[in-house]
Amino acid sequence: MAFEPVLETIDLHKHFGKIHAVNGVTLSINSGEIYGLIGPNGSGKTTLIRLCLGLLRPTAGTVRIFGKAIPNKMILSDVGYMPQAGALYEELTVRENVAFFAEMCGSHEPAWIDEAIALVGLQDRARSLVRTLSGGMRQRTSLACSLAHRPRLLLLDEPTVGVDPQLRATFWSYFRRLAVSGVTLIVSSHVMDEAERCDRLGLMRQGRLLAEGTPGELRKQKNANTLEEAFLRFIEDDSERGTR
Repeated sequence: MAFEPVLETIDLHKHFGKIHAVNGVTLSINSGEIYGLIGPNGSGKTTLIRLCLGLLRPTAGTVRIFGKAIPNKMILSDVGYMPQAGALYEELTVRENVAFFAEMCGSHEPAWIDEAIALVGLQDRARSLVRTLSGGMRQRTSLACSLAHRPRLLLLDEPTVGVDPQLRATFWSYFRRLAVSGVTLIVSSHVMDEAERCDRLGLMRQGRLLAEGTPGELRKQKNANTLEEAFLRFIEDDSERGTR
């Protein structure tokens, strides 16, 4: 029996004038998988995530989530999104922010809101205004906002930027627990040690998918000891092809 992918893109393009921010990306992501979009800043990761969510209209190509073409408001309650840039309301409390975003996604369950806040360890700051929080606490609040409606698919854009190593480890431990429960996660990052925590990776450069596979497969493909070494070799090979 063939299983339908949770998210797939087919020859996806997004052009901003002469800039090809996403250039022919085709990928397929399965249920319960942690898929890492790995690449330097400006490689197209954020644009690709926004296209997948329907926040941007593609120049060409198709996105499907749960088999439905995007954009589609009917799947909103099944998808969670944590943007790279903070999207919190500073004059609201932690709980008010989480409740607002949960309701925007169709959830009216107070227990789910409290659970999301507890999962990110902010029970004691639930009534604090967001403007009083540290950077790490804001990141935790953003994560709670993406979780409170219990989505089946999570798209997390650089979720650990600016957080300390202990909090980063906490985030990734929770991401793994979500995946084990059947939630699918797409996580963008430019940090190679985070890439090792993903089930599969898509290495991006200049809007294109250079390579795809498990961390072990990508290291083996380039006979590299580390993912960083493998990624650099993929870039070198890509640059050589571009100069021929």
